[in-house]
This record gives sequence, C-alpha cells and structure tokens, in this order.
Amino acid sequence: MLKIKMHIVFFSVYFLFLLIIPIKVNGQKSELSSSFHKNQRLQLRKKLPNNTVAVLFSGPVRNRANDVDYEYHQDPNFYYLTGWDEPHAVLLIYSTLQKDEKGGYYEKLYVREKDSYNEMWNGKRLGLVGASKMGFDRIVVKDSFLTDNHDFSGFDTVFMFDFTNDVRDSRFDTSDLFDLKQHFKKAINFPEKFDVDRYRLYQRIQKAETFQVTNIKRAINYLAQTDTSLMEDPVIQDFISNSDEKSLLNDLKKRSAFLLRDYNFDVDQLKTFMAISREIKTPEEIILLKKAIRISTQGQIEVMKAIRPDMTEREVQGIHQLVYKKYGAAHEGYPSIVGAGDNACVLHYITNDKTDIENQLILMDLGAEYNGYTADVTRTIPVSGKFTSEQRALYEIVFDAQNAGISVAQNGASFEAISKACFKVVQEGLLELGIINKPEEFRRYLPHGVAHHIGLDVHDPGLYINLAPNMVITVEPGIYIPEGSPCDPKWWNIGIRIEDDILITDNTPINLSIDAPRAWNEIEELMKEKSALEDFVLPPLKID
Repeated sequence: MLKIKMHIVFFSVYFLFLLIIPIKVNGQKSELSSSFHKNQRLQLRKKLPNNTVAVLFSGPVRNRANDVDYEYHQDPNFYYLTGWDEPHAVLLIYSTLQKDEKGGYYEKLYVREKDSYNEMWNGKRLGLVGASKMGFDRIVVKDSFLTDNHDFSGFDTVFMFDFTNDVRDSRFDTSDLFDLKQHFKKAINFPEKFDVDRYRLYQRIQKAETFQVTNIKRAINYLAQTDTSLMEDPVIQDFISNSDEKSLLNDLKKRSAFLLRDYNFDVDQLKTFMAISREIKTPEEIILLKKAIRISTQGQIEVMKAIRPDMTEREVQGIHQLVYKKYGAAHEGYPSIVGAGDNACVLHYITNDKTDIENQLILMDLGAEYNGYTADVTRTIPVSGKFTSEQRALYEIVFDAQNAGISVAQNGASFEAISKACFKVVQEGLLELGIINKPEEFRRYLPHGVAHHIGLDVHDPGLYINLAPNMVITVEPGIYIPEGSPCDPKWWNIGIRIEDDILITDNTPINLSIDAPRAWNEIEELMKEKSALEDFVLPPLKID
C-alpha cells in the first residue's frame, strides 16, 4: 500500500462523507416529545388495578474499571415512560388520584438536582427546572424519596421489577440509586433473601387450572436444574407429585397464598404491562426505527464496496461504525458481531479480532442506535467478492428460508408460524445437500429462534403471541456448521445469517432494511463497485 500524508487522508475521509447518500425519513422529525412519554405513562396507569402503584427506577451507572464508568445508558422502560436520561431517579405512577398541598396528582418523579461542581466534571444536569418542562404531575429532588412518608402498605399491590445486583453504593452520594432502592426495600418489607423463582412458582400455582399443571411441572423441572433447593420446598414437592386431583390443587393454592401473605408487591405483572405497550410502535417510534435501520443498511452497503481480503474483522466493524456516526447514531444498539470463517459459527461472537479473513464468508450482525432505538441487520458476504459453490448452496437455503418467514409475517399470524416456515426450508435444504440424515437434525445447525421485536432494546419486550400492525420484528434464519460437525468437511466453518427488520401492517409486511442487498448475485454485483474508502490508507506506525 502507498503511504499518504495526513492532509491527503483528511480529504479521503471528507470525500467519503460527500459520497455517502443523505438519509431522510419522509422529512419527519426524528425525536420523541414529552407528550409521547406522558401518553405512555397514561397507558400504563390505565392497566393498573384500583388502589395500586407502579414504582420504576432508572438504570444504574456501570463501572468499566477502577474510577472510570461506562457512558450512561438509561433503563429502556424508564426512558419509555419518562424521556429522562439521567441516573439516580425514581418514578411512581398511581392508579388513583393522590393529593398533597398543591392538589391532585397521578405521578411523581424524583431526580437529581443541579450541582455546578459535579457538572464541571461530568456534564450538565437538567435538575428540577429541566424536568419541570417535561410534563410530569410532580417533580421532586431525589433526596426527598428517603424522607417522604411512603405508606406502600396502603396499596393492594406495588408493581415493580425485580432488583438486580449491579448497583454500586457511592460514598459521595447519600441518595444515589443504591440508597433509593435500599429505602424502597425497607418500605415494602422486601425479604433479605427473596427467591424470585420460588415466588413466581407460588404465583403460578395460585392461579393454576388443572390443565396447566403439566406445563408448570415442566417449568419447575427446568428451574431445578440450576437451583436444586426448589425441590426441597414442601409446596413444590407436593405440586410435583400432584396427579391433577382438583382437591389437592386447591389445597396447594391455599398454602402458596399463605406463604405470600406478607407481600403486597408484584415483580411480574409490570413486565407484562410494559410488554403490551412496547410491542406496538407509535408513528414517532417507527420514524426513529426507520432512521436507525436506514443508517445500518448504509453501513452494510459501504462495507460491501470497501471490504478487501487484507482487512481484519475489527476494520470491517470500524467501517460500519464510521457510517453510523456520520449519520448521527452515537452508539451501536448492541455489541457488534463481525465474524469471518469459523467465527461466524459462534452465535454471539463479539471479540472481532481475527486478522486473516481472506477467502472466507464474513457474517456482520450490527445495528445503529438512533435516539435510543436500535436496528438489527445482518448480512453475510464473501470477502473475496464471490461465493464458492458450497457457500452459495448454503446461502440460498438461508435466503429462501428468510423469504418464507417474511411472507408469513402477516397481521394475526403467530411468531411460531414464522419459525415453522423458516425451519421447514432449512430442514429440507440440509437434507437435500446430505448435511443431515434425519429432519430433526437441522437444529444442530440452526439452534436459535428466528424472530424478535426491536425497539429501545434489540430484543424488545412483547408477549410474542400474534403479530399486529405497527410491530417491528426481525426475521433471521441462519446455518452454522463449525469444524468437526458430522458432515462432509467441505461444509465446515461456514456460518450464514440473513436478518432484516420487518414492519407489520394491515396488509403485506414491509422490509425496512431492504436497501442492503440480500440475494447472492446482488451482493456480488455491489461488491464490484468502487468504494470511497479505497484511497483511505494510513501510514505505518513507527514505535521507537
């Protein structure tokens, strides 16, 4: 490679910026308003039974190492309801009107106050003044959460998420997230050694109908594989031995209810309430998702044109991320998966450190995060620019499987229908190639699910039952044949996944990521095009 002086490098990058096609989404505003978040709080409140409260905490500050933290990322449910992107906050939503000296209110947000010294080091805070412009009924400084008289025992149910163990206690802040949660635990009489799996099983036993007993037993046996103490619990022991006799089941319901008698909190239903709301996207959310997806597909396009056999996985990842940042996506929605050859057979491979990718397929599963919403797009391409006969044979199976899955992603269809459609094509294709001998063996080479919601999370919450208009899901079949698999070695170290983001409508589904070529011949044609990065060559580093 030629050595180029740094001013020429600058103009090469600038040239790239000029060549990349501007991305527009119908010219619409790409951000969420305070009214959006307020409406989501209203929708949650409508789901709450009478005389209940939902309590949500902001996401924790996560430590990278020593005294350095990761860039803050808000808890998606908290952000969905508030639009608040700062740590150490609490949101309370009441089902019934509460009253104070100012009048009536249904919600209360506790936030950090402004602090000029801290802001000098860590950036501006919105504080009470900033929060007051966001449409909340009540805004209170977070320290007050520790002194306010919260009589949670007066509510029939306190809806919440289970506590996690990744919250640090700062000695510099006496009302940080750790302290806020500790205070809340005391206020709701939260057991020190709360066993959430046992709690959930008691809840399921209480609500069980006779026909559900078999499925609950199966769930218990699954959980017992990692927590053998469950089988020592008398109620669970009797439930497992229950032979579906109605009288025994009624007795077990009474016993489990007795064991839960001191709890008026619920760690399950809030998750369901949020899933119901978040699985259906509003027009504002769809605009943001379209932008994130379009940025991601442009990244795939630029890589297809720029990739060379002497590149590394990390360089390929870097091109994607350069495109993301050019279009205003500050982050990736999840750790990028860029795996060549054998690494493509590792489903959640994120090391991306292979330096020799020549003559291999490279699987690129990446998604830009734009204003909190993430895309999830995967393409698998030949680094050489041309598929081998084996690579192409497997690629066409995955391509046909994805088309089959997308075609059944219709309003009212089930997620299971997408899986069945994809699985059938993969199964038949592998049998035809002689890679498997029995139909059920296909799961060795396609071990994962093939569809999920996207949104604020790359695996967004949802009920995962039937599809409905304004859901945005992925369809992502794959085939992965690692070295040592029981088939002809010519198939080894080939990993392929094709993933697109699909908008469900009243009519046919819309592939939002269609801009990035999927068909093998379209990929090969695009890879022949000149890249703006061809002239971007850095000089070798000299280390004395």
